[in-house]
Amino acid sequence: MCNLYSNTMAKDAMRQLFAVDASHDALGNAEPLTAIFPKGMAPIVGLNDDGARWLRHAHWGFVMPQLSKKTGKPIQPKAVNNARDDKLRTSGFWRTSFDERRCLIPATSFCETKGHNPATYVWFGVTGEGKRPPFALAGVWRAYKGNYGGGDLREMITSSMVTTTPNDLVKDTHPDRMPMILAPEDYAQWLTGTPDEAFALIRPFPAERMVIHQSGEGLKSDHGQTQF
Repeated sequence: MCNLYSNTMAKDAMRQLFAVDASHDALGNAEPLTAIFPKGMAPIVGLNDDGARWLRHAHWGFVMPQLSKKTGKPIQPKAVNNARDDKLRTSGFWRTSFDERRCLIPATSFCETKGHNPATYVWFGVTGEGKRPPFALAGVWRAYKGNYGGGDLREMITSSMVTTTPNDLVKDTHPDRMPMILAPEDYAQWLTGTPDEAFALIRPFPAERMVIHQSGEGLKSDHGQTQF
């Protein structure tokens, strides 16, 4: 699973990499994000009804409302930020989004932790040109409108990233799951293919095409800054 990633791409670079027309870019003044946690807002790429790609901010995690056991009133909801590949087509929580609303999640690295007290933070990325070559994680999205705890009514796009079995590089840190990285040549198939065609893409990204950018205690932000 993944509970932390970064996206330090400029929005112009995102538009170019993911073939999004400027007229469908709703990011505004998007800042580099060195630490994105569940319930945070971050860019995703999806499709309009006419098939045009868009860039929007999305809440990381499908919203799962909760009620207080003491008062019965709404409290801060859960954010279900990882979608297991083996649940995408069998769980009603994920199935419609996988069939109809797949997305790309722009990233420049993702983090997994190893051990406890203290934990080691390991930041993974892909090989390529530049210090943090960009890539896309496979995701699903859906709209949410409702109570967000504390009486607040919110309307927003929410996303979750697909996870699969880890490759040899990642499994030493997280032996069970890793985010699904898409090769650039597979972006279109993930977004526009049939459910069968999209599901056929799910596999661990090749370990030889990945790197560890940094590893150590207290590295809760890419580029080595601790954030809380």
